[in-house]
Amino acid sequence: MLRRKVVLYNPRCVFWTMPLSLVAIGSALDRDRYDVVIVDGRLESDPTAALLRRIDTDTVCIGITVLTGAPIRDALAATRAVRAAHPELPIVWGGWHPSLFPAECLDEEGVTATVSGQGEDTFRELVACFEEGRDLDGLRGCTHRRAGGGVAAEPKRELRALDSFPSHDYGLIDVDRYFAAKGRRQLDYISSQGCRFRCTFCADPYVYERGWTGISAARMGEELEGLWRRHHFDDLNFQDETYFTHRQRVAGVCEEILRRGLRFTWAATMRADQGVRLDDREWALCKRSGLRRAMVGVESGSQAMMDWLQKDIRLEQVFETAELMVRHGIAGIFPFIVGFPDEPDESVEATLAVIKRLRRMSPDFEVSVYFYQPYPGSPIADLVWRRGYPKPRTLDEWATFDYVGSRGSWVTDQKWQRVQRFKFYQHHAFGRSRHVAALPLRWLARARVTADLYGVPIEKMIVERLRPERALS
Repeated sequence: MLRRKVVLYNPRCVFWTMPLSLVAIGSALDRDRYDVVIVDGRLESDPTAALLRRIDTDTVCIGITVLTGAPIRDALAATRAVRAAHPELPIVWGGWHPSLFPAECLDEEGVTATVSGQGEDTFRELVACFEEGRDLDGLRGCTHRRAGGGVAAEPKRELRALDSFPSHDYGLIDVDRYFAAKGRRQLDYISSQGCRFRCTFCADPYVYERGWTGISAARMGEELEGLWRRHHFDDLNFQDETYFTHRQRVAGVCEEILRRGLRFTWAATMRADQGVRLDDREWALCKRSGLRRAMVGVESGSQAMMDWLQKDIRLEQVFETAELMVRHGIAGIFPFIVGFPDEPDESVEATLAVIKRLRRMSPDFEVSVYFYQPYPGSPIADLVWRRGYPKPRTLDEWATFDYVGSRGSWVTDQKWQRVQRFKFYQHHAFGRSRHVAALPLRWLARARVTADLYGVPIEKMIVERLRPERALS
């Protein structure tokens, strides 16, 4: 049987996470029927030319994963180039932005259909329809153009158990090229989809409707062993939204790693309330199996602000989890967000105080601090847009949306300056020194953080002149 080709494209962006969403939908296709090709724009000197080279007369369709922000620009360039070269070839967008704006993405004339949420089943059925020349009416999980004109939004598709899908085929990507780009043999792996929680700044509750599904511990053990023996990675980075959702599964995976003699470190995401539910035996088990770092989303140092964000955790749980991490020698990253609409100055100061407390707890603790920007699909974003804050209206405008390095118009210059200076000095004040030459800056930074004095930031200006910050979005 002649296999038809399905070409998948990952747009350029600033991070080097492996394109697991494309690996997932490619692995779910019938490999006896389709030849799946993944083109990653980040790995190509001329992404559009590389994509066009992989398309031929046997290609059924193109699939593009699209994240809100700068990656949209490259997705648009790829879409327009393919449409110009192949006017009749179906082009499907999936990923976060099409899940949030499925119909609006069809404003781009080259896009045939969009996929919302979990995409494996929807994309598989789309490919079959394109190959067989059938229309898309009634195909759940997609929004598409009607043959006679107009757009049809089909009903959502329920979240399907991940154990019912085929294992991800990492043979679809050149794993060693990602190792080289990262500068280490770190493998990305996703063991679950969705999130059970209701944070009002996050799009997860909208996309997955607070559903969650995870791969079983036994299957993960088998998959990880095969990947480890094949690719010889020394670190595993779980890309789950909330890896520690089920403590029994976490313990089971640790036991599988140890039983199989797998030797690598790993890192994963965790909520503070999940951390306190792990007992010392379970923390020790995680450490023995290789856990090197947990990312614990805190968001705010103000309990009142946490409650407004509907985080459903207590600050005491943050510090208790941090203490458990210190006890078991596990590093941590603690993300925070400041500059929410109507956030009082006292809330921001409480956040800075919590950051200093956490940094003093361990040299292996780091924090990241971002200013809030209305990421679509969340209640707070809807609130600020109702108040008249400008919302991008076109895909080209969404391509300029910076949700990492910018701030809302309600954040004063004074508050922005204070937080930016604090971020710099707390970063250099704590942690492990690797170079003697860095010690003077550490001493100065620690003195500033201790005294809360950030005026005339000469050290910051010198360092940023010599080593400009890398863009994060």
